[in-house]
Amino acid sequence: MAKHVNDRPPPGCSSTALALAAGLLGLPGIGLAQEAEAPGPLPEVTVRSTLLASPLEQAPASVTVVDGARVRDRQWQVNLSESLAAVPGLLLQNRQNYAQDLQLSIRGQGARSTFGVRGIQIYVDGIPATMPDGQGQTSNIDLASVERIEVLRGPYSALYGNASGGVINIYTERGEGRPEVHSSFTVGSNGQKRLGLKASGESHGVGYVVSASRYLTDGYRPQSAADKNLFNARLDTQPDEDSHLTLVASHTAIDAKDPGGVTPAEWRADRRAVAQGPLDYDARKSVSQTQAGLGYERRIGSGSALRLMVYAGRRETTQYQATPAAAQRPATSAGGVIALQRDYGGLDLRWAASRETSAGRFELATGLAANITREDRQGYNNFIGSRYGVMGALRRDERNTLGNIDPYVQASWAFAPAWKMQAGLRWSNVSFESHDRYMAPGNGDDSGNAAYHRLLPVVTLQHQLDERTHVYASLGSGFETPTFNEISYRPAGLPGLNFGLRPAVSASAEAGIRQRFEGESMRGQWAAALFRTQTRDEIVAAENAGGRATYQNAGRTRRQGMELSATAWLTRQLKIEAALTLLDARLRDGFCDARGGCIAAGRRIAGTARSQAYLALDWRPAQDWSLGLDWRQVGRVAANDDNSVHAPGYGVAGLSVGHAMRLGAWTLNAFARLDNLADRKYVGSVIVNEANGRYYEAAPGRQWMAGMNLAYQF
Repeated sequence: MAKHVNDRPPPGCSSTALALAAGLLGLPGIGLAQEAEAPGPLPEVTVRSTLLASPLEQAPASVTVVDGARVRDRQWQVNLSESLAAVPGLLLQNRQNYAQDLQLSIRGQGARSTFGVRGIQIYVDGIPATMPDGQGQTSNIDLASVERIEVLRGPYSALYGNASGGVINIYTERGEGRPEVHSSFTVGSNGQKRLGLKASGESHGVGYVVSASRYLTDGYRPQSAADKNLFNARLDTQPDEDSHLTLVASHTAIDAKDPGGVTPAEWRADRRAVAQGPLDYDARKSVSQTQAGLGYERRIGSGSALRLMVYAGRRETTQYQATPAAAQRPATSAGGVIALQRDYGGLDLRWAASRETSAGRFELATGLAANITREDRQGYNNFIGSRYGVMGALRRDERNTLGNIDPYVQASWAFAPAWKMQAGLRWSNVSFESHDRYMAPGNGDDSGNAAYHRLLPVVTLQHQLDERTHVYASLGSGFETPTFNEISYRPAGLPGLNFGLRPAVSASAEAGIRQRFEGESMRGQWAAALFRTQTRDEIVAAENAGGRATYQNAGRTRRQGMELSATAWLTRQLKIEAALTLLDARLRDGFCDARGGCIAAGRRIAGTARSQAYLALDWRPAQDWSLGLDWRQVGRVAANDDNSVHAPGYGVAGLSVGHAMRLGAWTLNAFARLDNLADRKYVGSVIVNEANGRYYEAAPGRQWMAGMNLAYQF
């Protein structure tokens, strides 16, 4: 397995101006007479999210790689939103609500999700964190042991199958070298605390990484306390010189209160406001998830390799919602408590080969991905008599099965010295089956099954303008089936699954350029991409009546825009990062819902922002000091389909500092961070189309954190 280079250049001497600033700050080890050294060589990065691995600059798609050391550097190591702000096209908002997941969309895909992650494929060490129907979650990601995160965008994502508006791949670091033990402790605003412990190394031919952490918070708003516990482990060994075996296992346990959203008027009056419902019903959620996977790779002859990943897991969830007792009176209501037990598993078998021929280099990858999820879902009233926030009478009981079996193939042909073409095809097959075990007067049998099938083609063309500059263009077709929640009920209270709901089908195009520059005074890389996605049969809400939400197809939509990103080392000590995304996501056709409310064509797709930007400076004036300044901007976000409510745009800045001390085999890293320096009042995320108009989830004001990491190498 390739070992990837940290993206930080080696330390050296700073310029006179930086040395003077360091002297004023009292930083040691900076001489005023020293001259700035040229930046070191750029790190080589290999992209693994494409079926055929390639150097980053030669990847046939828009992809961003974030190194694990950067994910952890002067951060809480709790949420993906901490460290992925520099990824263009990715809108990742922290709800400050651990009973719900982050609000995540890529180029406008997944923006409509009111909870969890929708329309984006997420993988952790090759194990999907997205179910076959396209619903996913990020709560089981252990950032303390991440080696790298890759974010794949554009048409190429369709090769991952259903609901692939984009792909996020997380890889756990591999244990190598002498054993090390890391312990960390961090505290911050609103009663936040995180305690972590990690061991890594290699012994008797087995590499190991074992990581555990606990995070506690009182929450920025009332009713938002949380307790999150993570365990993650990876073992690696080579049975022989041609094979590699990897075992991964993880456990997640979360207990979190749910403050819900507030109306714009409530937020303006008090940014810490919480509606009365979550308080009265003690809205909360408990999650327990355990999973394990086994990966096997083997070289077969010259230029061929076989890879197999098998996995299994269980996720149990109990959620108390703030649904009023009166709303649970209709016979069709599922109640206000969700009790869910989900068993899941699957495999991904892949064969890859490469050959040099007189017509150019050929590469081929073909495989089969199969996943299955079986869940037992119950619903209960969230009251008994006048007691709220307790488990009451049974209102829903069903066994659901979701699965997919997807064969796929991709070929690459370097048909000329500076040209390469790639083509891929995936036959995606998604099935749903539900057995209703709860029948009552006015609530009939809702059992049923449905299946969706579609060929998903992708083609790309790449050209190397020179040894440092690559351009590419790609076309692809994707589809997004309804989630099980969206297909569960038919309009007008009719029994059975909503067979009339069709998958959303999209056609995407992208053109991009990447360039590395390595001059005497500055080195770095930049990338730009233009993209356009046209979708038909977009899935939208139809009505919410009798405690049941139903959905419909809405016609055509369009998402188009531009991405820019750049990283440059101005000296060996000073790095600058920048990213910009411009997005125009709109309805091309108007539609009317089941209640007769109509949305006109031309409206922005709810949950999307027209612009977002990021700028960061990282200065390392000495080997043991680091200083950072970052700024993030997000344009206003449409909160509902008719665009009558928007969350205001905002820009916030953060400041961080770190200091390392080495004493023999011990290393102590101390760090501190301030976020929202100007104490801006802004909306951190929106609950799209919230039925009661409580769209806003407030972001906190100025926040502080400080911590330390103590490591010992044996």
